[in-house]
Amino acid sequence: MKAKEWLEKSKTERAQALIDLKEQARKLRFDMATREAKNVSDFKKIKKDIARIETIARQEEVSLDVNEK
Repeated sequence: MKAKEWLEKSKTERAQALIDLKEQARKLRFDMATREAKNVSDFKKIKKDIARIETIARQEEVSLDVNEK
């Protein structure tokens, strides 16, 4: 999913998606280790989505800190 699409979602939806993506990444990592995974490129996509969500969360956190001062 693109960063713009993640921005349109609420904070709670992003938090839940982050939990789900981390679980998918964990499962896929174990599947890759046991050679059960069919499509290993999904791991790269999941990692990028996790990074996008965490970046958005950090940007919101920093912008709140700047506005408070």
